[in-house]
Amino acid sequence: MRRTAAVLAVLAAGAVVLAALNSGTRHGHLDPRSADPTGSRAVAELLKERGVTTRVVTTAREAADATGPRTTLLVTDPDRLGAGQRSAIRSAIDLSGGRTVLLAPGDHSLSDLSPGVRTEGDAGSDDLDPRCTLPAATSAGRAGTGGDLRYTTALPGATACYPSGGHPTLLVLPTGTTGGDTVLLGSETILLNESLAEQGNASLALQLLGSRPDLVWYLPSLADSDPGTGPGEQDKSLLELIPAGWSWALLQLFLAAALAALWRARRLGPLVAEKLPVAIRASEATEGRARLYRKAGARDRAATVLRAATRERLAALVGVPPTRAHEPAALVPAVSARLTGEPRDVAALLFGTTPSDDAALVALADHLDALEREVRTS
Repeated sequence: MRRTAAVLAVLAAGAVVLAALNSGTRHGHLDPRSADPTGSRAVAELLKERGVTTRVVTTAREAADATGPRTTLLVTDPDRLGAGQRSAIRSAIDLSGGRTVLLAPGDHSLSDLSPGVRTEGDAGSDDLDPRCTLPAATSAGRAGTGGDLRYTTALPGATACYPSGGHPTLLVLPTGTTGGDTVLLGSETILLNESLAEQGNASLALQLLGSRPDLVWYLPSLADSDPGTGPGEQDKSLLELIPAGWSWALLQLFLAAALAALWRARRLGPLVAEKLPVAIRASEATEGRARLYRKAGARDRAATVLRAATRERLAALVGVPPTRAHEPAALVPAVSARLTGEPRDVAALLFGTTPSDDAALVALADHLDALEREVRTS
């Protein structure tokens, strides 16, 4: 037992250490440090090769303070922001003179971050053609901007690209400050590791995020969330709340427990004879069970056992198959044919009612014994 516990403890410790080592590279959805399929480390590395510095921030105040003419601000979840956070980002858009990229903003955040723009439902397909004059779009060509939101606006100077059903999935809007603009991207697909290499996704992502030497990647924290609003505040299951590293740790613990169970399970092979510490004679076991029946007043159970055992022995003596030993129509005539003495009610003896008292039970046992003895000697 101690050896088993020690092995399980070592396996558990190893699983926790592996999970801790792996957790440093699993930062989550749209995180530029994450190599997960839904992370964005690939695009961040490509931007780094082109001289663009990426800085991750988690609060709207940090994001606003880091903006400027040489900065691109990427807001990964605009609908998650509270009113104060949206106000801070809006001020940065108006005053920075840089570029702001809003990733899949819905009507909840558009009213504050980009007035004059509203959504037009989901795009019908994932990969779309540019169909606009924006240099970044024309050079990238077909890209995965669909599959999520489309937009519509009447603002002057807006550039609409990658339309689906007549409504763009990418909008570029000039801001009040000279040289600044706001990009509304209806889908996150082009930023994900798993889809960056498809179509013109990499080209479009690099041009939208790499137009300035500094990129501020804003991942809103829970402190910046607007309670009760936005898709980011939906109830999550217990498994969704467990960090990725700990999910792997739980899986490894499960496998370790399964292996330990197989190791300690019953082994296949011949049975090993074991000497009993005490030999109990059959008569003592019979007397002990009889006392238990008497103490419980279980005359019905005792009578049933006596009759069933007698029927099975009689069936073997008179040639009735064992499967029909408890059928009156088969057993009673065969037993009656073997009796030579005075007539007896064989059916009542073998299939009768429960004795009314202990004396009747003892009498039943005597009659059954006499019946079996007579059949044996006939």
